[in-house]
Amino acid sequence: MTTTSKGCLYLCGTPIGNLEDITLRALRILKEADYIAAEDTRHTLKLLNHYNISKPLISYHEHNQREKGPRIISLVQEGFRVAVVSDAGMPGISDPGADLVILARKAEVAVTVVPGPSAALSALLFAGLPTESFVFEGFLPRGKKQRQERLQKLKLEGRTIILYEAPHRLHSLLEDMFQVMGNRKISIARELTKVHEEVMSMSLEEAFRYYQETTPRGEFVLVLEGNDVTPLQKDFSEISMEAHLQEYISSGLTKKEAVKQVAMDRNLPKSQVYPFSIGLNRE
Repeated sequence: MTTTSKGCLYLCGTPIGNLEDITLRALRILKEADYIAAEDTRHTLKLLNHYNISKPLISYHEHNQREKGPRIISLVQEGFRVAVVSDAGMPGISDPGADLVILARKAEVAVTVVPGPSAALSALLFAGLPTESFVFEGFLPRGKKQRQERLQKLKLEGRTIILYEAPHRLHSLLEDMFQVMGNRKISIARELTKVHEEVMSMSLEEAFRYYQETTPRGEFVLVLEGNDVTPLQKDFSEISMEAHLQEYISSGLTKKEAVKQVAMDRNLPKSQVYPFSIGLNRE
C-alpha cells in the first residue's frame, strides 16, 4: 500500500452497545482510513461488517501497546490515515488509546478526535444526581488496599463521582465504598444502550445488600453522590477550633478528615489544627 496523503491519527468514537449510535463522520473516517487500530479486532469486525467496511486491522491493546504503538505512529509519519477505536465509546478513556496520543504528540503527527458515545456521560444523565460538576475516576485499583486508599481520597469529594467496574469485582467495590464513604446515593447502570439496559438508583447500603443476593452481569457504570459536607460558616472568629472540629466529627468524618476540612476552612496548615483534635471523640 502506498500513499501520498498527509497522515493523521483519528480517535473515533464507536457505539457502547447499540450499533446505530455512531456518527456519519465516524463512518466516513472508518471508510477512508488506510488502517484501523482496534482494541479487539473480532469485536470491531462486527461493527465494520454491519456497515460494510473492509479495512486492514491492527490489534492495539494494553498487552501489546509498547510494541504496536510506535508502529502505528510510524504509519502516520509515512502518510497513512489510521483510525483508532476501542471496544466501546471513546478511545483513550480508560483505554490505551491515551498512550497512543502521547506518542503522537511527541512525534508531532496530526491527531483528530471524532466524537462519539460515552458510557460515563450516559450513566450520569440517567443518575438524577448533580451534573454541573463531576469527576471521572474510571476503574479503581484492583487490589483491596489500594482501592480503599483511593476511596479515602475521594471521601470528601463534593462533586458527583463516576466509576467503571467489571461484574466480578462489583460487589467487593460496593462493600469498600460503603465501608469507607458511608451511606449515600448511588446510581448503577449496566448494559447501556443494549437490550438488557438497566439503571437502578438506591443507597450504597442497599446496593451492597442487593448484589449479595444477585449475580452481576454486564459492564457497570457507577454514579455516586458527592460528599455533602460543606464549610460550617465563612467567619470562624466566634467558634473555637475544638468546636469547629467537633462539628465535623459529629457529622461522620474521622478525626483526620475533620482536621483536613478545618484546615481548609481556616486556610491553615493541618499541623496547626491537629493539636486541637487530641481528645475529641465522635458524639
